[in-house]
Amino acid sequence: MAKTIGKYFIAIVPEGDIQSEAKALKLEMQKRFNLKYALKSPAHITLKMPFNWNENKEEVLIHKLDGFFKNFQPLVLELCNLGRFGKRVIFINVTESEILHSLQTALKQYCKTNLNLVTELSDSAYHPHMTVAFKDIKEKRFQEYWDFAQTLKFDKSLQVQKIALLKRIEGRWKVIFSFVLNNGEIKC
Repeated sequence: MAKTIGKYFIAIVPEGDIQSEAKALKLEMQKRFNLKYALKSPAHITLKMPFNWNENKEEVLIHKLDGFFKNFQPLVLELCNLGRFGKRVIFINVTESEILHSLQTALKQYCKTNLNLVTELSDSAYHPHMTVAFKDIKEKRFQEYWDFAQTLKFDKSLQVQKIALLKRIEGRWKVIFSFVLNNGEIKC
């Protein structure tokens, strides 16, 4: 069987109203400024940056990650207004969460040790966020984008019960599996 390499990443992918409202922000950026690259994936909070994996061993990846995520309990995140990384990314802020940072740090170590994945700089300098616009942002127009973004409001509480494995399929990121945190049971 020939080795086929796929591109994957791991993220929190909100559902329902939060997904709809985040997508609406992306669509508004597309409508006003023709910024559409962020529409290639559902709104998400990245936990592990994109990595290559042998597609013939995709079930192994899913099995290992499922075992890892069963050790973690659901969590609550607060999403509040928009932020930016320099003049290259506009995003929805995720309020600091010690539980989220602990989960991401454990995942980073697990991926390095058990999946033989490289630790990326962004894995080490973790700043959780939900991207609204990036890649097709033009630096000379950034202030115009940012002035508009600052007029937008986003204030939501996100109940995280699942973590998603996404795969690049035909140029778009698709959720191919959802890992339930601690079988969905919230323990005190």
